[in-house]
Amino acid sequence: MEKTYEKNKWPILLIVVMSTFMATLDSSIVNVALPQMARVLDVDTSQIQLVVTSYLIVIMGVILIFGKLGDMLGKTKIFIFGIALFTLGSLLCGINSTFTLLIGGRIVQAIGAAATMANNQGIITQVFPSTERGKALGLTGTSVALGSLVGPGLGGIIVGSFSWEYIFLINVPVGVVVLYLAMKLLPKSNKKAKEKLDIPGAILFTLSVVPLFVALGQVQSLGFSDPLILTGFAVTTVSFLAFILVERKVGNPLIPLNIFKNKLFTLSIFCAFINFIGLFCNNIIQPFYLQDVRAYSPSQAGLMMMIFPLILMVLAPVSGYMSDKIGSEILTFIGLLLISLGLFLMSTLTEQSSLGVLISFIVVLSVGMGLFQSPNNSLIMSTVGKHQLGIAGSINALVRNMGMVSGIALATTLLYGSMSSELGYHVTDYVVGQNDAFIHGMKTAYLTAAAITFFGAILTFLRLIEKKSRIADEQLVLENQREINRE
Repeated sequence: MEKTYEKNKWPILLIVVMSTFMATLDSSIVNVALPQMARVLDVDTSQIQLVVTSYLIVIMGVILIFGKLGDMLGKTKIFIFGIALFTLGSLLCGINSTFTLLIGGRIVQAIGAAATMANNQGIITQVFPSTERGKALGLTGTSVALGSLVGPGLGGIIVGSFSWEYIFLINVPVGVVVLYLAMKLLPKSNKKAKEKLDIPGAILFTLSVVPLFVALGQVQSLGFSDPLILTGFAVTTVSFLAFILVERKVGNPLIPLNIFKNKLFTLSIFCAFINFIGLFCNNIIQPFYLQDVRAYSPSQAGLMMMIFPLILMVLAPVSGYMSDKIGSEILTFIGLLLISLGLFLMSTLTEQSSLGVLISFIVVLSVGMGLFQSPNNSLIMSTVGKHQLGIAGSINALVRNMGMVSGIALATTLLYGSMSSELGYHVTDYVVGQNDAFIHGMKTAYLTAAAITFFGAILTFLRLIEKKSRIADEQLVLENQREINRE
């Protein structure tokens, strides 16, 4: 760490946390405003969903490019560019008068968000020493989770008090302040690109991601056999294979594939993906269960859903601090185990489950997430060299967003697929008076998510055993060497 930034490391962390919170908040804050936006802009329900999906898909399509640019040109330059573009996009979304302009503003927002997400963890890793890195990354992880989970409640308050435009306009003054502080405090870099951006790799990667998640978003309404869905999957498959071939041959790849030879990095990335699949399976199902099956009001459901981010806000920095002291592997294992248990317990809920039981299950899930998130981020960012911090951070953020979208797609496909099977006809929404069918579909989705996260826990446990065995072998070698020296 450079001495210059010792006194500014916590203000720098605040800048990173604020920008990360805004970027992730805007992935979920618009959900509650969609009905009002559809009426005002005169579009139907399927069209207005583009406000959400366009943001997430664009982030996934370009985030690795900004991670690479951060390594080439300096993480601070790309991060500041991202804040400026995100703030501009927020302004465009808030002052527009047509649906087309709104989507255009969301795309600008997403490009800016991708630039900040790709480089935030790299900046923290650069500024904080290894003894404090887990705690700092833990606070960043908390801002990611809070941004995702607080969005619907905050959006409801804003829409109820003002109008939907202020969901975006609220970002503008905050963005201007964060931009000013970032320009003053973040580590300066005079780095100039010594290598060229892998343009073919960037195009092929975008073609690997965007058609896949557009197709996944339409599977439930169109079905797997629809030509549009099959075309999306085919384009993704061909583009991804071509991307791998290009990355192996090009001198300066978008993703240095040798980064995945690091088993600890690869497993930690995979576990992050698994974790967010499980988390967003819960996020998409829980509001329907609370409001439709249990008949709680939106405000009551919102209060119960706030339990998760509140526990996470307290626990994530603590687990980050613990990972600095005792290591990250054991905490990630316990976290994934509790997440799996929490998802399994959620699968047992019925129409008659008491409020206390429901809250206790949410607490188990929340504690698991709190224990897992910070140590896993610390593992990911501590296993790569300084020259790869940008690409490592962007891969982590990419995987997080892929997990979110995959979790939503998995949950809706399993939920409504099971409901359709139970009812004997195709459904794509909650059916009034058919709570048994919903509970059946919910159980299927939760059990599947629990099995996926438990698989991640098993892999983490095997890694933990392997590490202990390796340490024991190294100690044995050292002892033998000492005996030889004594003789």
